[in-house]
Amino acid sequence: MLRGAFIGFGNVAAKGHVPGWSSRDDVKIIAATDVALARREPFLQACPEGRWHDSVDELLSGETLDFVDVCTPPSSHAAFIQRALEASLHVLCEKPLVTGPADARWVAAASASSGRVVHTVHNWLKAPICSRVSALIDECAIGQARSIRWQTLRTQPAVAVAAGGGNNWRLDPAIAGGGILVDHGWHALYCVMRWGGSPRAITAVLERRRIPQSPLEDTVTIALELDYGTAEIYLTWAADERANTIEIEGEHGRIHVADDRVVLKTSAGEQHWACPPGLADGSHHPDWFGGVADDFVAAIATSDKGNLHEAVSCAQLIDFAQRSSAAGGARLLVDGQAGR
Repeated sequence: MLRGAFIGFGNVAAKGHVPGWSSRDDVKIIAATDVALARREPFLQACPEGRWHDSVDELLSGETLDFVDVCTPPSSHAAFIQRALEASLHVLCEKPLVTGPADARWVAAASASSGRVVHTVHNWLKAPICSRVSALIDECAIGQARSIRWQTLRTQPAVAVAAGGGNNWRLDPAIAGGGILVDHGWHALYCVMRWGGSPRAITAVLERRRIPQSPLEDTVTIALELDYGTAEIYLTWAADERANTIEIEGEHGRIHVADDRVVLKTSAGEQHWACPPGLADGSHHPDWFGGVADDFVAAIATSDKGNLHEAVSCAQLIDFAQRSSAAGGARLLVDGQAGR
């Protein structure tokens, strides 16, 4: 039985993670802490046998744990991961793992030296749609993927209230670490790398379309040169609708994703799969968390670091994208730093 505790108990913990942990008989959430003491009662209602602590210090000194589940805003992730590793605990952390490549490299080194697993919630790969796409890629249903086009349309950022109330922290660069590139771009990047291989070069343009004076971008266009092809990623919070589309062209066919349907077209004909829910449905995705929990528990058992390498690559690519845009959309060589 793995004993876990939440650091941060906002909506993503309560609505996204608790249902997944509660369904397992090999994991028990025994405690939680949050700077917002008002979250004590919601935690105790969700986990009646759990214990509440008013601080991280109190939690770490007062419980016998195997892991922590970090569900706090991005700017706090690196510090909480450090505290957990120093306490010899495994870590599951919401994305983005950290808000910069230097912190990502430090986390990777600290994980290796401590012998503890640090695992990021890459839950989109566990969505029924993306699981079907991964299976088709693995089966070589279209041969080698040559071109990937990913589009995420949103009318606004998801609402996330800071522990003390106030404005949406996703719009505060000091807390979020970036705009839609960090928020939705993180998901797009690990999915594209899973299907298309390691990035070799990147070109990116970050824009502020809806509110030009905003400190954060709301629209991003990325072009990636991959091991065997290319990828185009378009993300925006300034659309008139919520939607996700994916197109993957391969040597022998094409995969198309729209709404909750996956379509495979090859010379042998067309196949369709209904894979609800759609990628644009909901925000907390409790039905996707089960696969993340499976992978995390397996990683603890085997010391697998594949997910951590994936997260480090995402942090590095986001940094490359920001630098490319700052240089007027310049093409930057990734130099083998990402996707490895």
